[in-house]
Amino acid sequence: MHKGVRFNSQKSVDEENPYWVSFSDLMSALLVIFILAAVALIIELTQKTNDVEAGIEELRKAELARKNIIYDVRDELAKRNVIVEIADNDTVIRIPERTLTFSSGKDTIPNAQEVQQAVKDIGFVLHTAIQKNDRFKYLDTVFVEGHTDSDGIHYRGKGNWGLSVDRAISVWNVWQTEIELTPKFGDLENAFGQRLFSVSGYAETRRVNLAETTQTEKSKNRRIDIRFTVKKPSIADLERIVN
Repeated sequence: MHKGVRFNSQKSVDEENPYWVSFSDLMSALLVIFILAAVALIIELTQKTNDVEAGIEELRKAELARKNIIYDVRDELAKRNVIVEIADNDTVIRIPERTLTFSSGKDTIPNAQEVQQAVKDIGFVLHTAIQKNDRFKYLDTVFVEGHTDSDGIHYRGKGNWGLSVDRAISVWNVWQTEIELTPKFGDLENAFGQRLFSVSGYAETRRVNLAETTQTEKSKNRRIDIRFTVKKPSIADLERIVN
């Protein structure tokens, strides 16, 4: 009886389907790529978070520097019996009418010795507070703002707008020319190497007393405000963080 030869028909899966090896390698490679991409994304998000936190911390420092300037000025002037007020969420030093007020339709600082000296004291103390601990590096602009009451004034053909600006300039001129300081107010720079101080006028558009039913209420509106703006991230910085 002839004994037939028996063939093994069972071949390994790898021999029959060699593509399974390639598929397995491919999946492993994809898994590695996925892990690397996830790690890269985590690093990027962490960096962006750090950038955001650093920007927020820098803004906190700037706002603290502004607040310290404003409160130092108020407290030091109080020792000299010169009264100023803090307004607009700790961003403005307001010179009230009991310290300095302008006659209706006038841009000149009153000749009274105590008023003239008060304006000089404000400038001197302000200059010192800004320079202390290099606080100026956190500032963008300090505006010397002039304001008027709502009476329509024919002022040199410029009305209340021109009057309010000229009131601010009158204060600025005292600080710039009548106080011995180094550097001069006009030479002080902000965080970007630009001139720190500016003057502006708002006419009657930002009155303390809107009603103005009495002359006293009107006189409170004829005032000077000193407004501080702080250094903030630029559009380029924000776009860099977002992107």
